[in-house]
Amino acid sequence: MHINIRTFIQQLRQENELIEINAPVDPYLEIPEIHRRVIDEQGPALLFTNVKGSDIPVVTNLFGTIRRVELAFGPKPEALVQQLVDSIDDLMPPSPSKLWGKRGMIKDVLKIGTKTVKPSKAPVMEYYTTDVNMKKLPALTGWHLDSNPFVTLPLVYTEHPGKHEHNLGMYRIEIKEEKKTGIHWQIHKGGGFHHYEAEQMNQKLPVTLFLGGPPALIISAIAPVPEAVPELMFTSMLMGDKLNLTHAPGYPHPLIAEAEFAFGGYVPPHIREPEGPFGDHYGYYSWAHDFPVFEVGHMWKRKDAIYPATVVGKPKQEDYFIGEYLQRLMSPLFPVVMNGVKQLWTYAETGFHALAGAVVRESYYKEGLAHALRIMGEGQLTLTKFLMVTNKDVDLQDFSQLLEAVLERFLPERDLLILNDTSMDTLDYTGRKFNTGSKAIMTGLGEPVRELQRSYEGGTIPGINGVQPYCGGCLCVSGPSFEEEPEFASKLLENAAAQLSGWQLVFLVDDASIAATQSQFLWTAFTRFDPAFDLYAKHEVVRNKLKYSGPIIIDARMKSFYPETVETREDIDELVTSRWNEYF
Repeated sequence: MHINIRTFIQQLRQENELIEINAPVDPYLEIPEIHRRVIDEQGPALLFTNVKGSDIPVVTNLFGTIRRVELAFGPKPEALVQQLVDSIDDLMPPSPSKLWGKRGMIKDVLKIGTKTVKPSKAPVMEYYTTDVNMKKLPALTGWHLDSNPFVTLPLVYTEHPGKHEHNLGMYRIEIKEEKKTGIHWQIHKGGGFHHYEAEQMNQKLPVTLFLGGPPALIISAIAPVPEAVPELMFTSMLMGDKLNLTHAPGYPHPLIAEAEFAFGGYVPPHIREPEGPFGDHYGYYSWAHDFPVFEVGHMWKRKDAIYPATVVGKPKQEDYFIGEYLQRLMSPLFPVVMNGVKQLWTYAETGFHALAGAVVRESYYKEGLAHALRIMGEGQLTLTKFLMVTNKDVDLQDFSQLLEAVLERFLPERDLLILNDTSMDTLDYTGRKFNTGSKAIMTGLGEPVRELQRSYEGGTIPGINGVQPYCGGCLCVSGPSFEEEPEFASKLLENAAAQLSGWQLVFLVDDASIAATQSQFLWTAFTRFDPAFDLYAKHEVVRNKLKYSGPIIIDARMKSFYPETVETREDIDELVTSRWNEYF
């Protein structure tokens, strides 16, 4: 497939999937707002050729529809993954006839790897300088409370200081000074692990920041591949060909030959500086916190380099379509890596980590719980805040199907497990403490134990001004804000037992109309509660066991101590509206 973003851009032009905007535009808030409006309409990729303060064009929204993701990679990667999984049984034990039958797949596998090319054959080496000025990049400021411009499609390459195994991750880069940026690698991610090891040895960690290159490189940096799987190999698999690398004399890392930019430097040990705020993919601002810094000393780039960028915010944004593709691609691997897990899905509408669902095997009592715990211990899935599992075959992408399957089988005294005081996704502030919170597992296993209620007929509930079912067994109710009555969920539990008795799961939200769509329901409900703090249920302690009884009430109202939601500033909204015909 595509060896760089240029061949992809050319294909998008041919497919009428790209619009070139020649009107002058500002990377501060204006380009991001144009991008958001276009992606809301499932519109094309955007190439901005006249960017204020820079002579470098900016391309965004490359992957903002299912069709463009499919154009980038085609069906071959998914087919190869499925073939590899199917072959595990077919080739055991191997024999000449079996190997011959898989010769097409083996040929594809042999293409996977890297290839070193001479610097003269590497476009990224066309220009080199140590006089680096990161502020000359047309980096975007996506939201008006962002602390600085941020690089939003960064490909951050590191190597383990002892083993030299590599990691390629997407860790946002805040441009602070000409030769210094913030680097937001989280405690749970590969770059963070490498930095931790380097700090234990009191060493600086060499880091290379790439921009552009094959579209597969961008996908690989996001993909939750197991730690043992090198991202550059994963990139090659997606490409269906070897990945071209080159080497600069005296520089410790290989360079991606087809990248648009490469910035070389290091992250020093034991230095932290404030990074953020930043309007992130949860749809809220992540606050300023101390993070490592990246000292930049080298820049390689194409002479006519293009700057790739994206914009994050409330779902659905570009990362939604990338995440869905990765899940489809990797779904055949889950039963191999986690025996007994038939299907697994994380929900982009919740920022991926706030909610996951799984279909698991249940061949003996509570076997499904063992599989749930296995999921919660696997790679980036350890960041999952709320996990729902069932043994009924459902379409996990339709969350109502999963939730109904669980609630048909759910007994609160048996099927709810809350794990207190755990590490959490850095971007999730519901746990009241940075990087800390709780997790919950809700299981619905075995045969159904009830028919679910689907319409509300319980009458008036004091204090409640809105009631709307989301699906069978799940109800959304709205009433006073958290500021007005912080303990209102507890009052519901005590005073509305009769009205809510037919419902297994009740979400207390600021506006019950969110139940109308999956996207609004998931984003609002699951990004605004912590299980240990915000889940209410009658319970008793039996020896060392908490036994809950229904209904389960979850307080998913906005709290005063949560970060602000991202919103377009009024003057930017008016500016883009007034100039819309100039852009297109």
